[in-house]
Amino acid sequence: MTRAAAIARRGGVVAAGSVAVLVLAGCTAGEVDDAEGDATITIGTTERVTSIDPAGSYDNGSFQVMSQVYPFLLSSPYGSSEVEPDIAESAEFTSPTEYTVTLQEGLEFANGNALTSSDVKFSFDRQLAIADADGPSSLLYNLAGVEAPDDLTVVFELLTEDDQIFPFILSSPVGPIVDEDVFAADAVTPDAEIVEGAPFAGQYVIEEFLPDEQVTYRANPDYAGLLGPAATEVVEVTYYDDASELRLHVEEGDIDVAHRTLSPTDLAELRESDAVQVVDGPGGEIRFIVFNLDTMPFGAQTEDADEEQALAVRQAVADLIDRSALSDDVYLGTFTPLQSFVPTGLPGATESLLERYGDGSGGPDADAAAARLEEAGVQTPVALDLQYVTDRYGPDSEAEFAAITEQLEADGLFAVTLEGAEWEEFSEQRIADAYPAYQLGWFPDYPDADNYLTPFFLPDGYLANHYENDEVTDLIIAQATEADADERVALIEEIQELVADDLPSLPVLQGAQTVVAGTDVTGLEQTLDASLTFRYGALAVP
Repeated sequence: MTRAAAIARRGGVVAAGSVAVLVLAGCTAGEVDDAEGDATITIGTTERVTSIDPAGSYDNGSFQVMSQVYPFLLSSPYGSSEVEPDIAESAEFTSPTEYTVTLQEGLEFANGNALTSSDVKFSFDRQLAIADADGPSSLLYNLAGVEAPDDLTVVFELLTEDDQIFPFILSSPVGPIVDEDVFAADAVTPDAEIVEGAPFAGQYVIEEFLPDEQVTYRANPDYAGLLGPAATEVVEVTYYDDASELRLHVEEGDIDVAHRTLSPTDLAELRESDAVQVVDGPGGEIRFIVFNLDTMPFGAQTEDADEEQALAVRQAVADLIDRSALSDDVYLGTFTPLQSFVPTGLPGATESLLERYGDGSGGPDADAAAARLEEAGVQTPVALDLQYVTDRYGPDSEAEFAAITEQLEADGLFAVTLEGAEWEEFSEQRIADAYPAYQLGWFPDYPDADNYLTPFFLPDGYLANHYENDEVTDLIIAQATEADADERVALIEEIQELVADDLPSLPVLQGAQTVVAGTDVTGLEQTLDASLTFRYGALAVP
């Protein structure tokens, strides 16, 4: 079984959204202790939770819950993008295809059950057995099997040698360790059963879970992992319907922290407020357009299929997109232009699109687009169906794609039919070949260039757009097993060059993490650490 064959189509919720934003209001709810006299921080968000079973969801809202309450073998310490043992005592390659983890002694779940290697094996076995369409099991593309020779030892058997990515995967959404006495082995376990069973061993446990309304967390006194004790005893998270409602509750002092998602206008106004401070941190979120190579104009399964003409259409779209206008006019600088498939800041990131498309300097070029189409024999205007998500990537997706439509139609080269759909419908339709071209966003599972290449450009990858290039596949496999850092960067750069020629998807924008904070909440820098995971345990009220 090859790595390419092992990666499955990931049809679940994208672990992405608009700019990751925290707004912390001064002198508000955090100053009020809960009924037991414990310090409490209140958080508001427009995210949604699909499932708190790690096998049943692959979205940012769900992972925010999981990262607070479940233990991981490996995790990133605050301020780092590298992974270290979390509940593990040690973790290392003991052969080119064996990764061995030794657990700490005496680990327990909050329900009193012992946490042993049997639970670890169970956690990964069930991911592969369930392989839920909304789950993260595709991240285990290189896992051949798991053995538990004794209570403290776990051996992961890998399909290919020297996998440089596997330690990161153990810290990703597929990595939470669950209690085999609470979770089903072959089906997603309902949220209510999970909360009742209390199979938690992270910094927090869940005290109350009201779907789409509220989650209440309490610090876990027995947490034995890398991050240390939680700084705040109680965290209450409320889920709001939209960004305007979220901002209203910030301004009225009902919550301490507003996290994902406020509009760019809200953020711009909050930056001018004397009552808050704005802190920007590292981010790996990207926005892009996916082309379905079967159903797009001149795609492989259309009546007038023509590979050369289909490529010319994709390249013409790339020539016409004005990223700077989208950044400035729609997102007010909260997103910046992205000129390759790996975002700026990660080793191996390039600007592979910059000189290939548009005016060569990042701007659009209608003449270049017209020349490509004419050379390929494509009559204009090209009819293009374009789809965006109405409820997943923040309140400005409609404005973003209205602007993209205007850019494509401005010189008469395209006639765009633009439609929006809610995520539940959108996620089903896009993998059913219903959308010739569509919006996606991506928030990484781990901060490494591989996570922007492997899920997208291996055969049967997450994009489900029928892209396959044997040379790209071989290079992706090679970079993931290359131990020399410089050689690996060179491979990552080469992959981007090849994919930039094929253009199965078109990178558009890159986001950052931003904190807008009052003076009564600390731990802000830790919430914006390089691991890109927002963990509540760092936040505290003095």
